Amino acid sequence: MSRANIYRFFPSKTAINSSVCGLVVKEVAEIALEIARSDAPASKKLADLLTAIHRHSARTLVEDRPMHQLLVAATDGSWATLNAHNDHILAILKALVREGQQAGEFKVGDADEAAHGIITAFLPFSHPVLVEQRVQEGEAAAVSVDAQIRFIMKALGTVDRETSLKA
Repeated sequence: MSRANIYRFFPSKTAINSSVCGLVVKEVAEIALEIARSDAPASKKLADLLTAIHRHSARTLVEDRPMHQLLVAATDGSWATLNAHNDHILAILKALVREGQQAGEFKVGDADEAAHGIITAFLPFSHPVLVEQRVQEGEAAAVSVDAQIRFIMKALGTVDRETSLKA
C-alpha cells in the first residue's frame, strides 16, 4: 500500500499518528491487565506492572526509534489517545492498591491518592523523554527501577518489600 493510499482511511497525518500511538499503548494496557489479573499478591503485581511498563518504554526507545519519537510527540502534545491510556493505567493502579489494602499488604489510607503518587514517583521510568535521558546518561536502569519500586513499596507500607520484588 502506498503512503498516499493510507490517507483514504484517515483524514490527516495526525489521525494516522494517533491511531498508531493507540496500537502501542493498547499493547502496554494488555500487558498491564494481564499482570493485574494474575493470582499473585498485589505487591508483586504492582512491582511486575511497573517493571513491565519501564521495559516496554526502554525497548521501544532502543528497538523502534520512530515509534519512540511518536510517543514523545504524543506526550508533548497531550494527545487524547495517550491521555485515555494514562487514565486506564491509573485505574489499574488504583485497583491494585485497593486489592493490597484489602489483603493487608498496603497500609495507605487513600487508594486514589496512592495511585497518583505511584504514577508520579515512577514517571522517570515510564515517560519517554525521561527514559531516553536516563539511557543517554548511561544510568543502570535495572538497579534504578528496582530501587524506585522498593521506595514505592515502602511508601505504601508494604511489610515484605523484598519478596514482592523477587517472587
